[in-house]
Amino acid sequence: MIPGSQPVIAVTGRSLPEAWQQAMLALYQQGVDTATSFDRRGDPKSKDATVLVTVEDPFAEPRLHKKAIPAGLEELEIYRLEVVAGVHDHWVNRFGEEWNYTYHERLRTYDAGDGKPHDQLGTMIEQICAAPDLFRRRFQVVTWIPSVDPFIIDPPCLQRLHFRLLPAQDGAWVLNMNSDWRSRDGYKAWFMNVFALTDLQRLVAREISERRGIAVRVGRYVDKSDSLHIYGKDLEGVGGFSGFLQMLRSRSLDELTWDSSFCLPMFQEARHKLAAQLAAETQGRGKGVVAPGVDWMSFPYPPAWDR
Repeated sequence: MIPGSQPVIAVTGRSLPEAWQQAMLALYQQGVDTATSFDRRGDPKSKDATVLVTVEDPFAEPRLHKKAIPAGLEELEIYRLEVVAGVHDHWVNRFGEEWNYTYHERLRTYDAGDGKPHDQLGTMIEQICAAPDLFRRRFQVVTWIPSVDPFIIDPPCLQRLHFRLLPAQDGAWVLNMNSDWRSRDGYKAWFMNVFALTDLQRLVAREISERRGIAVRVGRYVDKSDSLHIYGKDLEGVGGFSGFLQMLRSRSLDELTWDSSFCLPMFQEARHKLAAQLAAETQGRGKGVVAPGVDWMSFPYPPAWDR
């Protein structure tokens, strides 16, 4: 390649864990070594590339990779609910020091500059359900606000989702989804992002199916990152990428994954705890705490969270 050119990598995996693992290996082997604007003094260079990942069956089991969820299963489920249900949209302070956005907020209450919230996702689903045919290529939602995002501390990484319906041979329809990202931590964020977004893909497919009265299945998911990276600080040390590489030499993909059924009890516990935390927050107890004496293990949460 011409010196200074950013590598372009494409990988395909049947499941989320397989696709993530292949993407990380390819990024480590083929990515360019570069500094980043987040480096601290003495940090080694990061691995970086433009990466296109195809997940052929986003809900194939086993669906969870043990080494792709650094924050744990509880945080993974809370993040999913942030994306699909907006459980922390009320934390957004657009020009504050943190929580400048959530993806749910951008997709469901997008401010185009006219001061009016636009439910992009809801409008798109309505258009799909009302369309005279399903072959249209205009079904998309965006996050970037040109008058805002170049000037805030933490602009969104996700830029756009594109949805495409195509017929299957059995008469059903298949909902394919593409996502475009400007920048992404591949080792510590990619999997959580995709776990949540493919669940959004599933929910959109189901809503179209129910409202239009047709069979709609989840199709392939394609993920494009303009800059997918493994930070230099994460290459070595405890939990670092070098240890992950050593593990791959002795353990199969099956040994490094969990079925969704195994994780479901932990996800349900996370829902109970989150509901208790949100209730305590309305009482003025702050973020992420449970009121004293509350049995959060059985605290009720909205039935929609189970969907």
